[in-house]
Amino acid sequence: MKQFVFSFLAVIFGMICATGCAHAQSARQPQVFQTSAGPVTVVPIYHASLVIEAGGKNIYIDPAKPANFSGLPPADLILITHAHGDHMDPGSISAISKSGTEIFAPSSVVETVTSAHPISNGETKTWNDWTIEAIPMYNIKRGPSPGKLYHPKGWGNGYVLSYGGKRFYFSGDTENIHEMRALKNIYVAFVCMNLPYTMPPDEAAEAVKAFHPQIVIPYHYRGSDLSVFKNDLQGTGIEVRLLNWYPKSD
Repeated sequence: MKQFVFSFLAVIFGMICATGCAHAQSARQPQVFQTSAGPVTVVPIYHASLVIEAGGKNIYIDPAKPANFSGLPPADLILITHAHGDHMDPGSISAISKSGTEIFAPSSVVETVTSAHPISNGETKTWNDWTIEAIPMYNIKRGPSPGKLYHPKGWGNGYVLSYGGKRFYFSGDTENIHEMRALKNIYVAFVCMNLPYTMPPDEAAEAVKAFHPQIVIPYHYRGSDLSVFKNDLQGTGIEVRLLNWYPKSD
C-alpha cells in the first residue's frame, strides 16, 4: 500500500507537469528513484529550484524567481545554498511556506532569511527520515574582479541528502573543488555548470568522474553545451540524464 501511495504521488506530479498552470513552466520532468524507505521523487522547477518528495514530506531547494510554484505542494523543509538572488528569494520562500515549514541555510542567508536555522560546511543535521550534510561549494579562480571570487569558500553550502540508504548530492554553485571530488557513495548528483559563475561542462565532467555517482543530472547550466558534458562521461558507467530546466512559459 505504501508503495502504491508514493507511486500515485509521482503520477500526480507528472500530471501537474503535463497540464501546467497559469504562467507556469510546463515541461517539469519528475525523476523517481527507488530507496529502501520508498520512492524519492525529484521535480525540476527552474534553474536551481527543485522539490523533493518522499515519505509524504516535501523538501524544496533554492526556491527563487522566475520559478513558478503554482500547483506544487507546500514545503515541509527548505534548503538554501547561498544568498545570490537566483537561489535565495524571500518572496518565493513565503509562497511555498506553511505553518511549521523549516528552513536550513548558511549564515550568509540567515542574515536575510532570519527564520532559517544555520547550517555550515561540514555540519550534519537529521530531519525526519533524512540526513542532511552541508558540503562546501566555492570558486577556486573565477570572480568578478582580481582577488574576488563569485562564491568564497564557507559562504554557501552544497548538500548531500540521505534517505533509505541512498545519497543525493546537490552541488550549489561551485567549481571542481577537492571536496566534491572526494564525495563517496553518491547515488544521484545534481551538478552545476555555467560560466563565468561556476565551471564549464568539461570541468564539471572531470569532477563527476572523480566521485563517480551512479546517475548525474546537470542543473544550473544556462548557456552551457550539455553535449560536451555528456560526451566526456561516455564509457564511465555513469548515467547522464539531461532535463529541461529552462522551459518556456505557456
